[in-house]
Amino acid sequence: MSLSGKTVWITGASSGIGEALAYHCADLGANLILSARREEELQRVLNQCSHSDKHRLLALDLADNQDFTALVKEQVKLAGGIDLLINNAGISLRALVADTSIEVHRRIMEVNYFGTVALTQALLPHLLAQGTGGVITVSSLVGKFTTPLRSAYAASKHAITAYMDSLRAELGDRGLQFTSIYPGFIKTNLTYKALLADGREQNSMDEAQQNGMAPEVCAQKMIAAYLSGKDEAYIGGKETNAIYLKRFFPKLFARLIRKAKVT
Repeated sequence: MSLSGKTVWITGASSGIGEALAYHCADLGANLILSARREEELQRVLNQCSHSDKHRLLALDLADNQDFTALVKEQVKLAGGIDLLINNAGISLRALVADTSIEVHRRIMEVNYFGTVALTQALLPHLLAQGTGGVITVSSLVGKFTTPLRSAYAASKHAITAYMDSLRAELGDRGLQFTSIYPGFIKTNLTYKALLADGREQNSMDEAQQNGMAPEVCAQKMIAAYLSGKDEAYIGGKETNAIYLKRFFPKLFARLIRKAKVT
């Protein structure tokens, strides 16, 4: 597979992994639809993409997800077809379970799960009729296991993992590629925007995130995984080993995760 001449829609494209994906996909010759809430930041990213005249931006809030059908139909018409949706937008959490308000749980699920599902569902009829293309969905390592301070975030990522697994099981023989990405510590501003127990943003960088993988490297690995037809890819440093530790040594994992440094 190749992205040259293909139309790629990236959510959460105004910073972090999404911004890095925009630059990488543009360099590979893709035509981009860049989405996020912050239109000014989207414009900045678009201006720095190679062949910027080939790309478009679309301000989009995944929390406002009541009906994406008309929006998707319009984008398909404008682009002449969409080949790849990259579900990258998301909100994280830094709070103890007992302290986290139900409103924070709902806000995170609305973006990370319901908004992502709604956009994917709206695009599915086009992809199925087209018979080619696919979806990359950014989950997280905590979409495979859980850690302290991530309850609502981990729950949302477990949920989107299950949804994508179902899509793959049901539609794997329809010519579409569904790739789930599980990043570990990636050096982005996700940690600044992470919600605290009362819904305020953390506004600081975690040490683990600060020392994490560059988003540019993560973006390259993501696209390589999709183009090679992988169902899943674990991207990060030694923290990715926790997936195998939990799978093969669950009791040891349970003891270690209680003391793990996750900020």
